[in-house]
Amino acid sequence: MSASRFRANVKPMRIAAVIGLLVCAGSSGAGLFDDEEARRAILDVRQRIDAVKLESEKKIAEEVARSAEDTAQLRRSLIELQNQLEVVRAELAKFRGQDEQLTRDLSEMQRRQKDTTQSLDERLRKLEPTRVTVDGREFVVDVVEKRDYESALAVFRKSEFGAAQLVFVDFLNRYPSTGYRPSALFWLGNAQYATKEYKDALASFRALVALAPDHVRVPESVLAIANCQLEMKESKAARRTLEELIANYPNSEAAVAAKDRLARFK
Repeated sequence: MSASRFRANVKPMRIAAVIGLLVCAGSSGAGLFDDEEARRAILDVRQRIDAVKLESEKKIAEEVARSAEDTAQLRRSLIELQNQLEVVRAELAKFRGQDEQLTRDLSEMQRRQKDTTQSLDERLRKLEPTRVTVDGREFVVDVVEKRDYESALAVFRKSEFGAAQLVFVDFLNRYPSTGYRPSALFWLGNAQYATKEYKDALASFRALVALAPDHVRVPESVLAIANCQLEMKESKAARRTLEELIANYPNSEAAVAAKDRLARFK
């Protein structure tokens, strides 16, 4: 019960008690009580009223104190709850930040994985065998083999014939079964001819003819064989070679050149 309600109930009780006592005192008459007795009765009533008042005020004070303590406890509870909420908010913010960081890290990891995969695919594609067409022939080679052949040919085209011989010999040794072999022999023979190593050039051109008699470079190689023989003063052998060239490859440009050479013999 609140203090205000308690006071409201006590006050009517006190008034009723006083009135009751006064009525009783008045109705009994002078025969029952004299003035002294009446005064003592009034004093007794007053003492009782004061006692009731003190008791009521004490109870009110206790109620107020309890109410204040309850309010203080409630306030402390609210403050504690507020602090707990702040801690929860801080933890949620921390987790949210961690989640965002994890999301960024995952995105970065996926990007790097994609870049790595693309890079690896590109490297694998570069290492995969590739189909090439050289001197009318189509065949499959790996990337390193193709690179080495083109590097050797680039040396020849710079007219570095001594160096070209070395790189072509090295290429043929490292790739004995290469589809470039007939073409490599042709350019090796030309490099040897350019440095007047006619015997070695003759061997290279003959190796080409024996390896691939239907190769597009064969007529030129046969003509080169005849030129080597002429340079080596083997005129009869050169004549026979030119005649075989005309007979075997009559429609080639090399055959036209061979007819011109034969005309000079006469």
